Amino acid sequence: MKFKKECVLYERECIFCGECDYCDLDPDKICDNCGQCINFSDDAIIKIDGIKYDDND
Repeated sequence: MKFKKECVLYERECIFCGECDYCDLDPDKICDNCGQCINFSDDAIIKIDGIKYDDND
């Protein structure tokens, strides 16, 4: 049974539109994980809810 991919921006199934791949600061740029859109301080904490593994390995 294949699982449907959840959209990370909207409450719907992923339709592979690619909108989530673009930069929040420059809509003409593909996100390269530069981190400029994240305002971290020196004591920032990231909470990890879980780890998902790809079963295709």
